[in-house]
Amino acid sequence: MTTKKGNEAETLFGPRDILDKADDPSRFRAAVRAWMKATLEAERKVFSGSNGSFYDKQQWWMAERNKVGLGTPHWPRAYGGVDLSLTNQVIIAEEVARIGAPIMSLFTISLNHLPATLIKWGTEEQKTRYLPGVSKGVVWCQGFSEPGAGSDLASLRTRAVRDGDSYIINGQKIWSSYSMYAEYCILLTRTNPDVKKHAGITFFIMDMKATGIEVRPLRQANGAASFAEIFLVDVRIPIENRVGEENEGWAVAQSTLSAERGLLVFESGERLRYLMEEFYADALRRDADWLKNSAMTREFARLFAAMQGCRRLLRRLLRETEAESPSVAETVIYVKIITTALQQRIGDFMMRANGLGGQVYSGITPDMPVDPIDMYVSSFGGTIAGGSNEIMRNVLAERILHMPRS
Repeated sequence: MTTKKGNEAETLFGPRDILDKADDPSRFRAAVRAWMKATLEAERKVFSGSNGSFYDKQQWWMAERNKVGLGTPHWPRAYGGVDLSLTNQVIIAEEVARIGAPIMSLFTISLNHLPATLIKWGTEEQKTRYLPGVSKGVVWCQGFSEPGAGSDLASLRTRAVRDGDSYIINGQKIWSSYSMYAEYCILLTRTNPDVKKHAGITFFIMDMKATGIEVRPLRQANGAASFAEIFLVDVRIPIENRVGEENEGWAVAQSTLSAERGLLVFESGERLRYLMEEFYADALRRDADWLKNSAMTREFARLFAAMQGCRRLLRRLLRETEAESPSVAETVIYVKIITTALQQRIGDFMMRANGLGGQVYSGITPDMPVDPIDMYVSSFGGTIAGGSNEIMRNVLAERILHMPRS
């Protein structure tokens, strides 16, 4: 991070100020905390008031992280990362949540789903070409879900037909996060319609500047437009952008989807903790009416206890993931169902606790860091994204508990 001193830039943190302390967790945590505090103070000056778009702020935050080696800290060095241990990755996630640093929403696919796919399945050329650009701000999106093929992803119908050294793509994708900003897309297509639906799928890297691509943002119930639908008409993708073999895309996609486990959901759990703590502290400052209602205070206490239980479950998931335990498949389903349902309950409580005022969208301000109606409305998406909770319960019953179909 730099600040202006006269006409010169004074460097406060360099690339080794944090990474050189990686072998000492306490010193590493202190360095990360100091850097975040100074950097976020600078953010308030750079983006004072409403100055700066969502895209600008996200790119700024990625650039600042990259200056100290934290752009892609969990990646191998060969592809632009710094090979940080799981312990240090957890520390970063905890400190990001504690201080309320920006959620790297724009880079969710770039930081997690892309490396989970390419490091395992990509060619060396694909890895060296595409991975290093992420820490420099390259945005990726995901073209998986379709109208009629969301939770049942294997029913997708977007078609890829081989034409010499290319594939011609036609179809439609939906609920693609931040695809209006993306330079590249990881794309699932159907290449063989005459076999079982899981067997005829192929995985591609698609350049979002290719001819025949139209992106239409989707306005959500909370007023945001973080998703879009993608229309593909005779889009040509070169064969070297195929990931894995033809018709083996379903196996490749399982690695992509596995990125929704682990640190990604761990950080969201830590943020939920601090959100609830700040909500309660704000209620004390305002002497909120709900604090005088014994039923509501008991409800808050139960929700807070459930949140702490989820945090323990998330730590269990991290341990199992690191150990490559076979129980990960079971734990990740529990995490999906329990945490998303809890977020919905917490959003509902916060809105009710704030009375009629809690039903008015006012935006997040320093005086009210949690917007109850936004929390509540947005929470419903979590129970649908990544496979609806109803589908997850079926998977748990059939594949984990081996219960018979009714």
